[in-house]
Amino acid sequence: MIRDALRNVVSRVRRLDLDLGRDWVLIIYGAIIGTITACGAVGFAKALHWTEHTCYEEQRSWSIWLLPLLPMAGALITGILVQTFAKDAEGHGVPQVIDAIARRGGKISWKVGVIKVLASIATVGTGGSAGAEGPIVQIGSTSGSVFGQLARANRVDLSTLVGCGAAAGIASIFNAPITGVLFALEILLRDFSLKTFTPIMVASVFSTAVTQTLLHNQDAIFAVELTGYVFTIAEMPSYVLLGLLCVLVSVGMTRMLHFAEDAFGKVKVPPIVLPVLGAALLGLTGIVWVFIMRGYKVNQHVPPFFGNGYPTIVRLVEPGTYEPVVGLSAPNETTEAKAEAVFPDAGEEPELDAAHEASAEADAPPLVVTVLVLLTLFKALGTCLTLGSGGSGGVFAPSLYIGATTGAAFGLLLDHLSLMPSGVTPASYALVGMAAVIAGTTFAPLTAILLLFELTREPFVMMPAMLTAIIAAIGSHLWMHDSIYTMKLRQAGVLLGSGRDLTIMRRVQARTVPPTPLPAEPIYASDPLSKLISMHMPRTAPDFVVVDEHGMYLGMVTGEDLRTALVDREAIPLLLVAELLRTDLPTVDPEEMLDTVLDKFAEHDVASLCLMSPREGSKPTGLITRAKVIRCYQEAIEAS
Repeated sequence: MIRDALRNVVSRVRRLDLDLGRDWVLIIYGAIIGTITACGAVGFAKALHWTEHTCYEEQRSWSIWLLPLLPMAGALITGILVQTFAKDAEGHGVPQVIDAIARRGGKISWKVGVIKVLASIATVGTGGSAGAEGPIVQIGSTSGSVFGQLARANRVDLSTLVGCGAAAGIASIFNAPITGVLFALEILLRDFSLKTFTPIMVASVFSTAVTQTLLHNQDAIFAVELTGYVFTIAEMPSYVLLGLLCVLVSVGMTRMLHFAEDAFGKVKVPPIVLPVLGAALLGLTGIVWVFIMRGYKVNQHVPPFFGNGYPTIVRLVEPGTYEPVVGLSAPNETTEAKAEAVFPDAGEEPELDAAHEASAEADAPPLVVTVLVLLTLFKALGTCLTLGSGGSGGVFAPSLYIGATTGAAFGLLLDHLSLMPSGVTPASYALVGMAAVIAGTTFAPLTAILLLFELTREPFVMMPAMLTAIIAAIGSHLWMHDSIYTMKLRQAGVLLGSGRDLTIMRRVQARTVPPTPLPAEPIYASDPLSKLISMHMPRTAPDFVVVDEHGMYLGMVTGEDLRTALVDREAIPLLLVAELLRTDLPTVDPEEMLDTVLDKFAEHDVASLCLMSPREGSKPTGLITRAKVIRCYQEAIEAS
């Protein structure tokens, strides 16, 4: 019924195409996708929050030894759903969307969105350390892709509509329309042209408006007010140091996550079981945390790094949280109260004896700094265990969490060393740390800065946030080539560039390059090499495709290898094609974009690659040469 309704809407809008033109129709599509995504996002958020609350209350009443049970149950549901119905729904979602845009022209199956909703609720709702933004990006992108496919949009427009859905998802889940637009343009599409920007902006605005109407709420998620805060040049060295610290944290987080993905990928168990294994390790990590906190006389039933961690972030960015810690409280404030101010569920143990109170009171700031550092490490570890094992969730919320704990610890340390100006609290450093870690992990400082503003509506930290986010983004990029989203794609052979050239190359398919036909007589691995030499002269392409007896692709013999063999002419009659056969060369799909094709040529340094359509199975259809790819690319530049 929903699919028929969508088709009806699409058919009505397509009638306007003749009257209004393509650009106006894309804007209308953007508004529709924004509305659809907002409704889906609200339903997803409500279901997730209900699941989180229910599971949290259950865990509070259980023994700590049972902490792993609920995350493991949710992970089992996730594993069954993902491995049975839609494997693209595992992980944090955004790399899969980027891959769909880069290699499949934006085509995403509707199953991915549905399974992503259910799997993310099962993972995050039961305590998995992940966020809701990755799932909502994939859900919104799926909505845009399915709608675009129903509307029979071309590949360029389909990618734009996928961006509309992603922007609408971010705008809805974070109540952040500007961030949604920049996220789609800066991270997903890398295209800031007006034709792309306009429908995405419309989708983001419609999504935010519909979400606010449905929820009757326009407040920022982490609304905070730093009364009287003024950024001065005296604080600049501190924020520079915070930016450099966030480089270390961002690089560490990114590499930990991908190390976890690789490590879990090598475990010899069924894929359905992997998320359960990760959840079990997460539960054990939670038990360790509870015992560590009991050593500090802080009683916590559920570790604060379980779930999306928003309650902890709310406490860390609130200036009043730090008053008992930074010496603004009454002289007889206990460590219990100090801990309770910063950490959820604290302060339930019996009062400490007077001697311990006195000694702990003097060491309260270092103690809280220590606990915040531990919390940063445990959150990073928990996120890697959850997502690296195949759980479903996002990395934005963990990055915000880790940024807040890093910034808060740094601010408290400055205050303890009397290096913080009067009237400034560690809350400002927690806020700036959030933007810095987001920028450092995603290489998207614009998105990070505006996300911080829209999450908090606090304008006074924008200048230090801009400085720190840029330092974190540049420093992380110098340290590692790929962001938290693109590292996994590079391992899969998808290399992403930037700028105007990339935009053009990602709009031109390999099918537009004139192919070089294969010889009428097939070449087999058992043929003598002299057969290739006799065929070499009349051919325009110096390379040869080798097939088996059924005509299926086996590999290639390159002109370079053939010329090397000709050095010893006396050995030619004794050689077979199989002795020069290269099976390591990739093939090219006609649906691929030129940026991906050129990456393959650059990596293997050959003149030709085999063109092979999936519709033909493994049968080669022709050769595509580097020279023709470059010529086609130049023609596209001239026509742009």
